Amino acid sequence: MTAGKSDSDTGFREFNVGFDDDGIRLDRWFKRHLPDTSFTTVAMWARTGQLRVDGARATPGDRIAAGQMLRVPPPEADKAAADVDKPRRVRERVILSDEETELAQSMVIHKDFQAFVLNKPPGLATQGGTKTTQHVDGLLDGLQYDNEGRPKLVHRLDKDTSGALLVARTSRAAAFFAKAFSGRTARKVYWALVVDVPSIEDGMIELPIAKQPGTGGEKMHVDEAEGAPARTRYRVIERAGNRAAWVELQPFTGRTHQLRVHMAAIGHPIVGDGKYGGAAAFLTGGISRKMHLHARRIKVDHPDGGSIDVTAELPTHFAESLKQLGFEEKLGDDLVLDEKTAPTREQMKSRARAHAKSVRKDRKGERRGRGVVEEKATGKPAPKTGGPRTGAGSKFGAPRSGPRVEGVKPAGRGRPGGAGKPGPRSGPGTR
Repeated sequence: MTAGKSDSDTGFREFNVGFDDDGIRLDRWFKRHLPDTSFTTVAMWARTGQLRVDGARATPGDRIAAGQMLRVPPPEADKAAADVDKPRRVRERVILSDEETELAQSMVIHKDFQAFVLNKPPGLATQGGTKTTQHVDGLLDGLQYDNEGRPKLVHRLDKDTSGALLVARTSRAAAFFAKAFSGRTARKVYWALVVDVPSIEDGMIELPIAKQPGTGGEKMHVDEAEGAPARTRYRVIERAGNRAAWVELQPFTGRTHQLRVHMAAIGHPIVGDGKYGGAAAFLTGGISRKMHLHARRIKVDHPDGGSIDVTAELPTHFAESLKQLGFEEKLGDDLVLDEKTAPTREQMKSRARAHAKSVRKDRKGERRGRGVVEEKATGKPAPKTGGPRTGAGSKFGAPRSGPRVEGVKPAGRGRPGGAGKPGPRSGPGTR
């Protein structure tokens, strides 16, 4: 944004929209550059035609583009003097120690004008909290370099989860990436070691997740009634007999602790995850007790075109566990990333409506069929029955319980043959 120019006759101010503000809402622009101007004032200016973009009337919800000229009324008379003297609120840059700066810069595995990708080590929180003094967000000042704006977190990883973490370098990039994550176009691939071996080698877990009562929001659980929809795809890469499996995980939703909750729910907790797997989450034989969950790869469209596609090296304890179990790291990277994305919310709603319509039609046909049979047998019209319908498949029947997993069962013991075409849905709790 270029500095505002004031018309000496009218007092109106003019601002040129900067590159970092391209595509944002007009009310958001005011929050960034004129934070002392309330939304009520901006809305009043819009209603009275005083707020203009390239000469045309504008509303707070309009999107603006780089290079456009904003015409903003002068401050209210009773606040004019205060606005002149009051400096714009700017967050002071934190001066980090040499060790903190070195740590921040050592995590960078990708850097361009719009973004960083960091390889976050296990044990380092993404953001601060109670008794958490060192975290990624607090180290971002060490990555500001010569940029005016401070780098911004786009998503998070659990404290004990390692791997690829995307950071935006500009406000424009932050808005772009946030849209990619909310629209489910960003792809994240995780590696995990899990206890035992899933009976289905390529499956989709669909279990709603909610905060577990009594834990203060620190722990999540599967909640069929109140939980938010959550979908996770997993593929078995290799197995160590029946003792453990190395799996690839792809979250198609972004619920808190989703991968950990889902794998524990189907009976295969992530190795080292005592929070959700209890004592059963730890392997004997010298396998590290640290969490074995790593964000291996992130792929997302780039604001300037093309894409960011970055792989993060494994932490030491995870790499050593793979070797100890006889797994070859190359096999995980050989899996082809399925470019199919999860269905959008509208697509899921449309499918649900179509399914409900089909069920109602089938039930209607069944009732008509029963009536015809009774009429032939008795010679009298079948009586109409009332009251709720119960039993399997009915609206008021017992709810289905247990984890829902669908996918491909392995062909036999030993190393799986890789992902193939989905076969018949089978196994406990499948649909």
